[in-house]
Amino acid sequence: MDPIPDSPRAREFRQVDVFSAEPALGNPVAVVHGADDLTDEQMQRFARWTNLSETTFLLSPTDPAADYRLRIFTPGGELPFAGHPTLGSAHAWLGAGGVPAGERIVQECGVGLVELRNTGGRLSFAAPELLRSGPVEEALVADIATALGVPRPELLDAAWVDNGPGWVAVRLASAEAVLALEPDFAAMPGKVGVVGPHPAGAECAVEVRAFLQASDGITEDPVTGSLNASVAQWLAGEVLPASYVAAQGTAIGRRGRVHVTTDDDGTIWVGGETLTTIQGTVTL
Repeated sequence: MDPIPDSPRAREFRQVDVFSAEPALGNPVAVVHGADDLTDEQMQRFARWTNLSETTFLLSPTDPAADYRLRIFTPGGELPFAGHPTLGSAHAWLGAGGVPAGERIVQECGVGLVELRNTGGRLSFAAPELLRSGPVEEALVADIATALGVPRPELLDAAWVDNGPGWVAVRLASAEAVLALEPDFAAMPGKVGVVGPHPAGAECAVEVRAFLQASDGITEDPVTGSLNASVAQWLAGEVLPASYVAAQGTAIGRRGRVHVTTDDDGTIWVGGETLTTIQGTVTL
């Protein structure tokens, strides 16, 4: 049994809905402020208790270039980076009176420093460099096809797109094919992103789904910033437009909208709406 925390106290808390302008249609992240004195075990315990795809903890930065430090936990473990927690936590930090030292917000996390910008109230993060990219071994692609329940030839392309969580992405012929998937999560070989284009002229350019292993505690992530960032690094400007809007969460009753923008210098920004849905204190 985990030890009981010493001297629990009330801490500022927000739950933020990310990638939707309407409450309860995006991806929620739980954000605990003032977490410098919490242990790894206390953070992990609280993340298991919230049972959200991610729970984050705001701490003082250790890098003088950063405005704050962020630790990100799933119910099953810590992540070096994740997209919707980055946006939701920046929203919470600003809501608690945070003021960036420079023109942009700078977040310190497991992958290093991540820049965020605020454009008309919409937060975006600069896609971090991929830790692993390139072709996927055929045996793994075959396992992914089996887990997704589709014939191997329907996976038109596959690539490692790992910016921290460990994503592999595959491409299907259409958004309709993506939405029709009914995966076998027990057979899922890892974190798998699936993308397929919407018809020309549709509101969104592409439909995205993010599948996890059953052991992760969450089997489908509603709206995933890290995956959308790495998919853009893989496909934007070639298979997809350089700047576009992705839809995610449709298959599970959400309405996520992820805005991808490619600057002239090649920097990819991934953003969306953020909205505080719960605010108060949590005793930890």
